[in-house]
Amino acid sequence: QVNPAPGDSVSSLSFSPKANHLIATSWDNQVRCWEVQPGGQCQAKASISHDQPVLCSAWKDDGTTVFSGGCDKVVKMWPLLSGGQATAFSGHEAPVKELAWIPQMSLLVSGSWDKTLRYWDIRQPNPAHVQQLPERCYALSLSYPLMAVGTADRNVVIFNLQNPQAEFKRIVSPLKFQTRCIAAFPDQQGFLVGSIEGRVGVHHVDDSNQSKNFTFKCHREGTDIFSVNSLNFHPV
Repeated sequence: QVNPAPGDSVSSLSFSPKANHLIATSWDNQVRCWEVQPGGQCQAKASISHDQPVLCSAWKDDGTTVFSGGCDKVVKMWPLLSGGQATAFSGHEAPVKELAWIPQMSLLVSGSWDKTLRYWDIRQPNPAHVQQLPERCYALSLSYPLMAVGTADRNVVIFNLQNPQAEFKRIVSPLKFQTRCIAAFPDQQGFLVGSIEGRVGVHHVDDSNQSKNFTFKCHREGTDIFSVNSLNFHPV
């Protein structure tokens, strides 16, 4: 258990790709960092704040920088290791729900309830590209060059990041209820999608692999059904 603990619900967790540093964002407007010791103890390192609840976080691939976004419609870039001040990127017109760093492009992508994706060259204050979505962004995952975006109305929009300014494919989620999370396959062939109805869909992008698609129930106890809030693949 971390100390000090967040003062409200935790909205995202992100481990550094280079060190035993854990980032948590929460509904108390804070972004906190702890160093996780070999024995499991956690030492608080630093924190920054937003003006409203924080919904998402991501690390730069070199482990130097943390990105966060939330209900204040702002993306913040926090040079954690250097101890510098956070830089704010504005432009979204609604809360920022998802963030991901794309090392192959040296760009940050943000997904918002304003029905857009924005690609940021972090050396510039304005987005390099704004991509319209069919609905509000609820989930985003990438395994370059595949990026899968789940939106309201059960849309799943697939992008080939070698041509990020055009949708590669759009499908209706194989699940009947609202999308909560999505995870791109490590081999870039498809994605997992989880919903509020305790169910996960396994879906391949190529139509020739449709026979491999399936769904399964999970996180149920008697008549109680729980939302699937997070999906991840083991890195090994």
